[in-house]
Amino acid sequence: MPGWLLLTLAIATEVVGTVALRASDGFTRLAPALVVVVGYALSFYFLALTLKQISLGVTYAVWAGAGTAAIALIGILALDEGAGVLKLASLALIIAGVIGLNLAGAH
Repeated sequence: MPGWLLLTLAIATEVVGTVALRASDGFTRLAPALVVVVGYALSFYFLALTLKQISLGVTYAVWAGAGTAAIALIGILALDEGAGVLKLASLALIIAGVIGLNLAGAH
């Protein structure tokens, strides 16, 4: 499986786990807590597979940056969290950084 697809899966499963973490209410709700554990476990599994094909620096930076941006956007769009100018500008910088790392990693 291509490295970038594995990295996308690692990001997606980490995001699912993080959203479930909020829903777990401090691990007092079993179903969301199980989604957290499975989501994070799958994320690390896909991350480990990604590292066979993409360098550590690029993999981790893209995983962390894209996951952070995705969670912030989910918070704004679905969870009624604020979206001030500084927050949106910071998200734009994260996205620009992820794009830059993708371009740099291609060489």
